[in-house]
This record gives sequence, structure tokens and C-alpha cells, in this order.
Amino acid sequence: MFNRNNIPTIPNPFGSGQQQPSPSRRPQQPPPTYHDQKSSRPSVRAMKLMPQKYPNSDFVFRNRCAVSPQDFAPNPDGSDLYLLIKGKYVVSARIEPGFESGKISFSEPQRAWMEIALVDVLDVQFYDPFSQGASSYLGNLDIEVGFAGKKTVETPYDQDELAAAFTEIFKNQIFAPGQQLLMDFKSTPLKMTVKTVELGDLAMKTESQAPSSSPESRGILFNGTTINYYKDAKTGINIKGSNRRAAPNSVIRPDFKFENMGIGGLDTEFAAIFRRAFASRIFPPGLADKLGIQHVRGILLYGPPGTGKTLIARQIGKMLNAREPKVINGPEVLNKYVGQSEENVRKMFEDAEKEQKEKGDESGLHIIIFDELDAVCKQRGSGAGGGTGVGDSVVNQLLSKLDGVNQLNNILLIGMTNRKDMIDEALLRSGRLEVHMEISLPDEHGRTQILKIHTTKMRENKVMGDDVNLQELAQLTRNFSGAEINGLVKSATSFAMQRHIKVGTVAAIDEKSIADMKVMHQDFLRALSEVHPLFGVSEEELDRCVEGGIIHFGKHVDSILERGRLFVNQVRSGDTPLLSVLLYGPRGSGKTALAAQMALDSEFPFIKLIKPVDIVGMNEIQKIQYIQKVFTDAYKSPQNVLVLDNIELLIDWVPVGPRFSASVLAALKGMMQNKPPKGRPLLIFATTSSRSVLQQLQLDFSAQIPVPNIQTQSELAVVMKQSGVFSDSDINRALGEVEETTGSKTINVGVSSILLAIQTAKQDQDKTGRFAEVLSEMCADNAAM
Repeated sequence: MFNRNNIPTIPNPFGSGQQQPSPSRRPQQPPPTYHDQKSSRPSVRAMKLMPQKYPNSDFVFRNRCAVSPQDFAPNPDGSDLYLLIKGKYVVSARIEPGFESGKISFSEPQRAWMEIALVDVLDVQFYDPFSQGASSYLGNLDIEVGFAGKKTVETPYDQDELAAAFTEIFKNQIFAPGQQLLMDFKSTPLKMTVKTVELGDLAMKTESQAPSSSPESRGILFNGTTINYYKDAKTGINIKGSNRRAAPNSVIRPDFKFENMGIGGLDTEFAAIFRRAFASRIFPPGLADKLGIQHVRGILLYGPPGTGKTLIARQIGKMLNAREPKVINGPEVLNKYVGQSEENVRKMFEDAEKEQKEKGDESGLHIIIFDELDAVCKQRGSGAGGGTGVGDSVVNQLLSKLDGVNQLNNILLIGMTNRKDMIDEALLRSGRLEVHMEISLPDEHGRTQILKIHTTKMRENKVMGDDVNLQELAQLTRNFSGAEINGLVKSATSFAMQRHIKVGTVAAIDEKSIADMKVMHQDFLRALSEVHPLFGVSEEELDRCVEGGIIHFGKHVDSILERGRLFVNQVRSGDTPLLSVLLYGPRGSGKTALAAQMALDSEFPFIKLIKPVDIVGMNEIQKIQYIQKVFTDAYKSPQNVLVLDNIELLIDWVPVGPRFSASVLAALKGMMQNKPPKGRPLLIFATTSSRSVLQQLQLDFSAQIPVPNIQTQSELAVVMKQSGVFSDSDINRALGEVEETTGSKTINVGVSSILLAIQTAKQDQDKTGRFAEVLSEMCADNAAM
């Protein structure tokens, strides 16, 4: 807190005739003396004096006591005498000619500070200003200021100007917490009370001490002392913010790191939060006033569950020199008694309002964390609060506190929710919860950070295997949230513990081997089989769609997959944020398998397969909500693929009637045409066997790919060969029998139907004859259609 550049210009507290004392040793100046009344010889022992009122105003407004020349000898350099009163309080005194012997004068504030009555007899002795060693100077001085009389001034005081006048008047005096004094500033008497002091070494050889409010902590005021003013709310004085120093209790600690607080993967989000909400609090309040800005009073953190919203909010208080945040759970605000819910909201802001009245712009920051904000701040008029209107009243009360007539500039409300869409719009505008920060799923770098955090103790205690590769695990945990990664680590630990349970028992521990227990990489891989992300790749469903793999029976199969790869690259590069592709063809031609394979080959973090069976039993509203949720979930990932299988069935289309759901169709059209948020590209693969129906319904796509049946005998031969069921002679025989039965070399059967026929033929002794018979029937049926 000390400025080295100030040291050469510091005036000598002991007068111009002496050199400044070295902070590392006691001064060589002999202590001033006073005369013993009996012997008239210099003495240093305590004497008895009686208090008296001040002889003139010069002593009153300069915080000095008057003493008699018959009792004290002056310092050779004419500087003030330092006197210790009652063994506890230190004052500055000057010899006043004609002042009565045996007396010492005090102002009314000084008598109140030292609890002295005019009839008391006081022990008075000299005080060594360097009795506290090197740390005898004031680095910081916190003072409460107010009007001392009836005269008041409405114009705000410039505290930098006030501090300069204070230093000029009271320089070299000793101050301690609790001390009261009067100061005449621009013909207006002001009363000042020292609240806290911070002591330090003038030469900066030792670090400054922490702020202290103990009356025993006292130091010398010099030019380098920083003075912080707080207004006395009882007198109505106004204090302008400083132009050269930041407000106390609101400066971010320079050593703060999110990762050290147990949060990883959110560096970008935190940088944005810091810039929007805290950067203005680092600068002096006076500078912010010149810019005409107010601090951000509200932040909304939203995103999927488990991504660290609550953890961020709790740790934000630790990065500031602020008081412990208030944590409010949304559902706890509501109360069954009339008016109590609104009262609970008002209580959240009581401390901030009180300090704002006392200190103004110098007030410390009050952080209020509001978890599950959507529980009580739903859209007004939506019936939140059980139809009683309580929810609307709570929202109104919160709005008035955040940005009402009496604005508070010393609060930061951090709201958290998984459902931003449910919150009343008035809360989300500028001046209220104006910073909206999406806490999304971590990327690979973020997952690596989170894995390091959750395995820190394992590494420190050397119980994690050397073969554990966190980088590889980060690659394998696509779309895992922070909470799900924590669950993965727990699961891996359970597999490691399982190895040390005695064989044939359920809970008996093998005590011999437990000392060597380590969590190995294989444990994490096994954990991946049972811990799955809430938002991510539907691997099991997609794998079932391509069970057995894609059979490349013709050039068109390779062509379809190649087009799919081009579409994936187009979306991945960001050139096309939204791309929809329709795969159409006869039933059983392999459309779903090809779409699923292209989706898996993309390796996008989010891949979701939507099938008609997923919405069986739902009414129209439920179907719309389901489709909307799938698209909303897709926007939470940096790259997304949706596979809409049999899209005509998703809209309830049936050939009899015809009939379809207009509401579901409209919702699906809107979702497919709505561009995703910036940086969240979406690729849609849809399949249909009724392309003409989609054309009639005007359901448009960016691109369309035909998927034909197997047409030639050569294509059929490839499928039969890859099945591993038939030999070359069996294949030739089957092809001959099919051609003989149908009278044509054209097959025109879907690959799915052929694979089903092969599985049926395997059950017969004459598998070749059975396959030819079944396939011939399929060819005849397709020819008749």
C-alpha cells in the first residue's frame, strides 16, 4: 500500500532539523521532557493532569491538545508532543502560553473517544511513536465522515480533495481505530471517526499488515497514506467516488484461477463474465461516474444440468474481496402465508440497502446467488404460484429491487436455470439480469481440465495407474458434462475397488492386496460402458440400424456415403450452419442404415435418432414438445446431427384419407427451417418411402439422395457372398432359379428384404432352394405393385 516514490518527499515527523529515523531501528532523538512541579527538573515519569475545554478553535479543528509550558518543555524542532493518556490513547499536544498548569485540553469528540469527564484525573506520559517497530506508519486509513453541526452541504464532496486537506492539516499525527476528531473543510465543520487502519514499513522492507479495528493499532499519518472515506448516513453527507483508487472490497484477486477453484473447461465463459460484470468494479468509482455507467447488477447462467452453473456462482464470491455470497434456493422463497414470499425477497437485499445508505459508491459488493430461478420467476400471468398470483408478486418485487426507483449499485444477483425460456422477459432486459451466459457442455480441452480436477487426489496420493491417459479419456467422453465426468471417475474407482474384494464374497476385503490398489486405465474404459451422457450420441440405437455393417454391393452405395461425407464437411467447416438431406427410396432399400452410418462417420458430439416409435401414445402437443426438445438439445453442442427416420410417420401421415397432423407438420417445418445459434451448426438426415407425399406437404430439403433397390444379379451376388452363407456354386444356382422363376434378370428388391430372406434360408436344409423361392416371391410381388 506504500509508494516508493513518496519516500524521499515525506516530511520529518520530528522537525526539519533532524534526519528521518530508519524504519529498521529506533530513532536516536531524545524524548521530550516535562518539568516535575516539585523539583523543576526534567522527568519522564507519568504525571497527573485534569481535562479542560479547548482554549481556542485552532486547537479544536487541528486535533491538538493544549498543555502548559510550566508542565512541559518544547521539542527542539518545535514539533508536536506525543502523549499517552490513561495508558491507552495517544494524542498530539502543543504548548500554549498562559495555559493553566496541571491541565490538558480536549475537544468534545476527543473526550467521547477516550471516555473522559472534565472532573477526571488522568495519567499522562510521553509516547514513543516508534514503539511498534518499523511498521509505525499508516498505509491506509478508513474514516467515516459526517456533518458536525447544523450546517450541511448538498454538493457531494470529492474525497480525493478531502483526503489531501486531511493530510495537510493532520500530517505527522498519530491515529488509531475509534478516534474521533473535528475538521473545518471549506467553512463547514465535519466530524470524522477512524474505522480501521493498516500499518506498514515506510521503506517497504516488510509487507503491510492487514486492516485492523483494534484501538491498540496506531500509526503516523504521512504523505503516502491512502485515506478511504465512508459517509455517515445519519448526517446525509454525500461523498463522490475516488478517481484514483478502486472501491474497497470489490477488487478481483490477481491470483484467482478457475481451475484452482475446482472448475474446468469454462475459461472462455469466465472471461466474458469478468469483462461484463466485474471489469467496471476494478476501476475507481469516480472514473465509472465520469463514464456515466453503472455496474452490472445481474447475471443469468443457463444451460444443461451438470455443467457447473451452481459451482461457478458459489466460487465467484471467492475471486472477489467481498463478503460470503447469499445463496437462495428458488422454491424456498415461496411461502403459504400472504405477503411472506415478497418479504423473503426484500430480506435478500436488506444488507445491501443498509450499506448503500452508509457508504454510497464506496459500499462493498453484495453477491446474491439465486438457484433454480425459473421456479419463482416464471412468465407473469402463467399461473405460477398455484393460481394465487404469488409468483407474479415475487417477480414484481424482484424487479423493483433490481431496477426500481431506489437503485442499488452494490449488488450482483446471479440467477441460474436450466429453462431460460420460462423466465419472465422483464427480468432479462438490460439493467436487471442483463448478462446472459450459456454454460454449455465442455469441449475436449475443458474435459481434460475437469478430469485433472477430479483425479487430483488420486495423482497426489499415487493411487492412479501410470497407464491412465486423461487426454484419451477426454476424447472418449464427448458431450459429457462436468457432473457426468465426476460420475465416470466414481465408476472407475468402483471397478478398481471390485478387484480387491475376496472371491466368492460380496463385501469381504482382501486386506493383503488393498495397499497396492490403483485405478487403472482399463477401469475408466469399463466405466464408459455404464456412464452415458444425457446429451450425446445415440450409439446403441444407431448401431442397431447398421448391425452387420454397410454392404457395398454397388457403386451407388459408395456414391451415397461420399455425398454424406461432403455434407458433413460442409457443416463442420461452418460454411453452412443448417443443412437438411432427404434419403428417399423403396421400403427396405437401406435408407435408415445409410443415414445412421453417415451420422456415425461424422463423429459429431451430438447425434440423435428420432423414430416414429419414440412418439407412440403422445398427443399432438406432446409430440410437438418432444420434437422441440430434441432440436433444443441439439443446439447445446458445437456440432450436431439429427436423423429423422420415416419422417412421414412422424407427422401422422397415412395413405387412407389422406390424413396427417397439421400442428406437428408446422412445428417440424419451423424447426427444420430455423437457423441454429451461431457456432452450433446442425445437419439433418431424413428418410422416407413416400417422397411424393413430402412434396405435396411442401416439406423442403437442402438436398435429396435416391436410395434404390438391388437391381442386378451381380449386386445380388455381392450380398449373398458377404453373408457368408452361400458358396459360389450356391450363388450361381440361386441366381439361375430366380431368373427361371421370374423370367427376368432384374431383381428390384430392397437389401433389407434380401438379408431377411438369407436368414430364413439358413433354417432350411436346402438353403439355396429356399432362398431362391423366397426371393422369387419378393420379385413377383414388387413387379405386381
